[in-house]
Amino acid sequence: MSQTHGGGLLAGLNGVAPPAPRWFAEALGVPHETRMHEVAGARVETLAWGERGRPGLLLMHGNGAHARWWSYIAPFLASTHRVTAFSWSGMGGSDWRSSYSLDLYVQEAFAVAQAEGLFDAPVPPVFLGHSFGGFPTMACAARAGERLRAAVVLDSPLRTPEQRKPRDAARQRAEPRAPRTYASLEEALMRFRFMPVQPCEHLYIADHIARHSLRQHAATPEREEHWAWCFDPHLWRDYRMGNPSADLAGAKCPVALVWGERSSLLTPAIRDYMASLVPAGSPLVEIPDADHHVMIDQPLAFVAALRALLAGWP
Repeated sequence: MSQTHGGGLLAGLNGVAPPAPRWFAEALGVPHETRMHEVAGARVETLAWGERGRPGLLLMHGNGAHARWWSYIAPFLASTHRVTAFSWSGMGGSDWRSSYSLDLYVQEAFAVAQAEGLFDAPVPPVFLGHSFGGFPTMACAARAGERLRAAVVLDSPLRTPEQRKPRDAARQRAEPRAPRTYASLEEALMRFRFMPVQPCEHLYIADHIARHSLRQHAATPEREEHWAWCFDPHLWRDYRMGNPSADLAGAKCPVALVWGERSSLLTPAIRDYMASLVPAGSPLVEIPDADHHVMIDQPLAFVAALRALLAGWP
């Protein structure tokens, strides 16, 4: 899960970007490529770092987020890997569809990885998904894991089938809400928060993400110029999650589970359940002093953990 329009995390800044440490500015300054790839009739926003031919790493964001959630993480891995991040259709700068599905998102992941050269290296790529992005990652590992070096599932709460039934029923009954709009960028930024709600010590990261989560809409005869979040409010109307438990248990490549120590979503019971599905000896990595949004709470510790994982797979 990721940011929504309800909060006030940046309210005290009044639209002014907070100071950032040197490492963050330097990471954002690393050159990258920006492209749109058409997948099943929709253009998918893609960012890439590092040279083609290096081992591939595909980074997939959570619900309501976008590719630039990884823009300060990917540069730390680009000296050894071809790193690609993309925005799921219906989110970020990617096109919206009339309907969405797990099948489409699996197709987007493999299509982007192919187009960005992640399969050009002598070794297969690694797929990594955060929060909601972990579920297509599990599906990729189950359906075509022989094409992957490994999969990393980052703080994706996989509940038992019994736990999921009431949540799935509630999701099907829920009516999509009209997207909230704002008269100015400053007003919108002041409403930014994370979902699930959590504190954030690194407001410069939250501000960076929030600014790329908004789209300016020109004035029309019906309404004035306004700003809105880059997320299709109808995305979940007909979406089905598939069977993530079977996907995780049926992965055809190595799998690592990573989570934040204080994550409100990956409770000990959920972690134990997920650990019971992966092969014995699979990496189980807890990032200290981190909530659900691990790459925001502890960005450099997360980079170090990911580097260790990547180095450990043949």
